[in-house]
Amino acid sequence: MYDMLRKKSGYYAKEVVEFASELVKIPSPSLSEARVAAHVEAKMTELGYDKVVTDTFGNVVGLMLGREAGPTLLLNCHMDTADVPSAKISSGEILDNRLSGQGASDCKSGLAAQIYSGDLLKRSMLPLKGNLVVAATVAEENGGSSGVRGLMEKTLPSLGLKPDFAVLGEPTDLGLYYGHDGWVTIDVTIESDNQFQVNDTARAIFDNLQDATTTTSNDSYQKVMVREPYFETMGDIRQAVVVLDRRIKAAENADEVLGQVQRQVSLIAQTLGNATVSVMVKKEKTTLYTGTTTTVKRVSHAWSIDPFHQLMERSRHALSAAGCVVRPGKWALNRLGMGTAGGVFADTYNVPAIGYGPGSESAAHSTDEWVDIRKIREALFGTTVIAHSLIGVPVFGWTSDDI
Repeated sequence: MYDMLRKKSGYYAKEVVEFASELVKIPSPSLSEARVAAHVEAKMTELGYDKVVTDTFGNVVGLMLGREAGPTLLLNCHMDTADVPSAKISSGEILDNRLSGQGASDCKSGLAAQIYSGDLLKRSMLPLKGNLVVAATVAEENGGSSGVRGLMEKTLPSLGLKPDFAVLGEPTDLGLYYGHDGWVTIDVTIESDNQFQVNDTARAIFDNLQDATTTTSNDSYQKVMVREPYFETMGDIRQAVVVLDRRIKAAENADEVLGQVQRQVSLIAQTLGNATVSVMVKKEKTTLYTGTTTTVKRVSHAWSIDPFHQLMERSRHALSAAGCVVRPGKWALNRLGMGTAGGVFADTYNVPAIGYGPGSESAAHSTDEWVDIRKIREALFGTTVIAHSLIGVPVFGWTSDDI
C-alpha cells in the first residue's frame, strides 16, 4: 500500500509546492487573513472535499467524510504570519530548493501539505472509516488561538463533529512532536493617589524584574522579558503598568506563575509605601477579519502527551512502515511568544495532539524565513500515511479501534 501511496504522492510534487508558494505570496498578518482564506477555500473546493465552509471566525474547514461516524482526525495549520520587524516582504520565490517568504516555514508549507493530503487519500482510493477535517485557522500568531477556540466551541459542533485527535502542521522539520513549554503575559498594575509613590514603586518593580532577565535568560532561550512601565492618571489616581512575559514550564501552570509574581512584587511595594499592586494575565480585545470580536487571554499553556500515547505510537509505526524518517521530539520555542494550538487542544478540549510539518523551527519568526521544498513533498506523503493509519479502513495489522 505504501509503495502505491508514495508513487501517487509523487504526482502532486509540483502542485503542492506551487500551492505553498501561492500561499506565501499572499500577505496574511494576524487578523488580516481574508485573501489567503479565500484562496484556501477555493483550493479545497477545487480538490473535491465533501464539504468546505468558512466560519464566522474566518477559519476555512474542509471535510472528507468516512463510512462511519468516527473516529475523526483534525489536521490543523494557521493562515496568519508572525509580526517580525525587518522581515523580508513575502515573495514565494523558489530558488535552490528553498521556498522563501513570511509563513513559508510557519506554517503555510504545512498547510499546503495537509490540504493536498485529503485529496491524495481520495485519489488513491483508500477508503476512510472515520472523518478527516482539515482546518486552516486564524489569529494564532497574535496569541490566544482565537480561531482554534472558535473552531472547537462552535464550528465543529455545528457540523456534528468532535475530533478524537489532532495533527498540527507547525514546523517540526518532519519530526513527530508531542509538546512544548508555555508562556504568559502578565500586567503588573500599581495604583495610588500619591504620584511619586507610584513612580518609585513601578521603577523598583521594573528594575527587580529586569534583573531576573539577566540571570535567567539569554538571546537563545528566553525565560523572562519585561517592558518599561507606562503611566496614566485618572482623576486623583496615578496608575503604572509593568508588562512581564514569563515562560511556563511543563510542571507549572499560569496560576502558579501569577502567584509567584504577586508575592515578589508585593514585597517590593511594601518597602516603598502603600501603593496597591495587582497581577493578572493580560487580556486584549481582538477583531477578526470577519468582524467577529473576541477577548484573548495572553497565555499559552505548556502541554505534552505521553511519548508512548497510542496517537504517537500509531503515527510512529505508520511512518516507519512507509519508509519515512521517524524522529520524536518537542518544540524548543526558544523565544517567548512562540507556541502552537497544542495546549488548547490537549488542555482545554481534551484532544490528544501531535505535530508533524515540513518547516524548521529555527527559520520560523525570522527575518528570512524559508523551507526546503523537498520536505513539503515528504510532509504530504507522511501526513497522508499518518491520517490513513488513524482513520482509514485498515489494509493490514492495525485498526482504528486500537487508538
